[in-house]
Amino acid sequence: MNLVDYLDYASVIVFAITGALVASRAQLDLVGFVFIGCLTAVGGGTIRDLLLHQDPIFWVEDPTYLAAATTAALLTFFTAHLLESRQRTIVWLDSFALAVAMAAGAGVAIDLDQGPTIIVLMGMVTGCMGGLMRDVVVGDVPVVLKKGELYVTAAFAGATTAVLLKIYLPDLSYGLLAGAAVTWTLRAGSIHFGWNLPVYKSTPPKS
Repeated sequence: MNLVDYLDYASVIVFAITGALVASRAQLDLVGFVFIGCLTAVGGGTIRDLLLHQDPIFWVEDPTYLAAATTAALLTFFTAHLLESRQRTIVWLDSFALAVAMAAGAGVAIDLDQGPTIIVLMGMVTGCMGGLMRDVVVGDVPVVLKKGELYVTAAFAGATTAVLLKIYLPDLSYGLLAGAAVTWTLRAGSIHFGWNLPVYKSTPPKS
């Protein structure tokens, strides 16, 4: 296993936990926990592999990804009640999963010798799409669409960092880890300090 494989596994497990915690807030049953957990865990990576024409898709080639996601969801089913604030836990775990998944997606694209634009896009897709699917399925407003949130922007900045460092650093791992750090820092700043982008405010036409 190389660094990209470890990043993929880490993002799968953490995203599965966030999906299961969202399922707990929706008061779903055990099957619902596993479904939402696995959907969140592999959703972004699945879209990435489809766009890159990877055959088979990563979790089809290696079903241990699904096993890890299922295990994480099941453990969350029995332990979610111990958390004092599930929503806050979801938000912070999701920020970590976003950073790790972004690095994994960018790493896969780099390994396939894709150009800078595709590397950045695959990092963003892998980081953002699992959480988007999770929120849509349970009927929540997707965090990627919430006003002013640094989410997609954080993934974009992290993936761009990885691409730029790839030019100057021969070891891929440094660029990916630095990109993950940038992504998490921006997302954490948005959560804790309220960092955000300007939002459009309409004004009535002058009479």
